[in-house]
Amino acid sequence: QVQLAESGGGLVQAGGSLRLSCAASGSVHVMKTMGWYRQAPGKQRELVATIALGSVTNYADSVKGRFTISRDNAKSTVYLQMTNLKPEDTAVYYCTVEGWTTDYEPFDLRGQGTQVTVSS
Repeated sequence: QVQLAESGGGLVQAGGSLRLSCAASGSVHVMKTMGWYRQAPGKQRELVATIALGSVTNYADSVKGRFTISRDNAKSTVYLQMTNLKPEDTAVYYCTVEGWTTDYEPFDLRGQGTQVTVSS
């Protein structure tokens, strides 16, 4: 089995920064695509950023230039560095990881979510 553990959310003032982390543990063999989504109250879930196995990245237009996604394969961890945060970034942030276990079984998991609140 594979588990995801997120950390790094919190309350920050507009213009501030936060770094989210999501670590995979258990029988992880390869992590393929890793990403972050967010969901604000009353809104649909929104893609924030993804990073593929070859470190090719993709960002939502709303976060380009402010957020950076990265991965550390040795630590089975994906990060989201968020800078110049705005009140509209307030949401629950979820990491997602696709990959294969040591038994070569595919997995596609979502973390439990971490709250990010940006005050104006």
